[in-house]
Amino acid sequence: MSSVPSSASPGEIEARLARHAEAIEALLAALLADAAKPGETARPARLLAAMRHGALGGGKRLRPFLTAETARLFGAAPEQGLRAGAAVELLHCYSLVHDDLPAMDDDDLRRGRPTVHKAFDEATAILAGDALLTLAFEVLADEATHPSGAVRAALVSCLARASGLGGMVGGQMLDLAAEGRFAEGPEALPEAAIRRLQAMKTGALLAASVEIGARLGGADAAALAALGDYGRALGATFQVADDILDVESDAEQMGKATAKDADKGKATLVGALGLDGAKRERDRLSEAAVAALAGFGPEADVLRAAARFAAQRKS
Repeated sequence: MSSVPSSASPGEIEARLARHAEAIEALLAALLADAAKPGETARPARLLAAMRHGALGGGKRLRPFLTAETARLFGAAPEQGLRAGAAVELLHCYSLVHDDLPAMDDDDLRRGRPTVHKAFDEATAILAGDALLTLAFEVLADEATHPSGAVRAALVSCLARASGLGGMVGGQMLDLAAEGRFAEGPEALPEAAIRRLQAMKTGALLAASVEIGARLGGADAAALAALGDYGRALGATFQVADDILDVESDAEQMGKATAKDADKGKATLVGALGLDGAKRERDRLSEAAVAALAGFGPEADVLRAAARFAAQRKS
């Protein structure tokens, strides 16, 4: 793919995202094909249909885009970046399927379609999420993703750490606690605690998307540190922008229910800083992400444009 200047418009970066999303969609469809793979006994049709419903046909695919673009930055083969990005996206899709369940956010709409538990049933949705999660690690551990077992192990470790106890799942637990789901009742979180929650629930996987691409391409320690700063700032930008869109956008534009954060008592920076304050923080974080790439040349312009897109997006 050709370079995109850091001043690229949201429309230009969206077009690039769309082209990459087509490639990810095709790979995900192949990974979720009917035929059983070597080592599998069978692929139950209803479970496979639910997995496809949760993983195919929508979304910007920002996380695999970041993985592939970071991998490209360090000279990794395009097919390796695509496979690693697909693994990240499979894990992200699992999280959405489970997040939508009645026991979690109880959402009926995702990407403009019924959520998996609405299109099928709760038990099937739970199993579909489980299967998407495990498939993500299968893809990362496959020699087709990278010939080095040490590199593959590093990728698996990175994704597991970002998505588990100290990352996305832990952040979801903190989010439920703040809503008052448990005996302790709702908890009004200070700003620092909100930032920690969001860094875990949303930011960790976005940051891992970047780190996985860098490790796939053999980035050194200094590059990994700079990209870690970039990924964390980008993840925070994305979450604040999402909180703002929940207030300002509508369900048709977003493809999911909006105006639900305040109703559920969710801890957000919009609540802590006010709408205008949250917008200023969104823009500050976006520029912090760009600044983290100061040591890279124009070959990182796509990542710079992605940070600004995360702040400017409308859905």
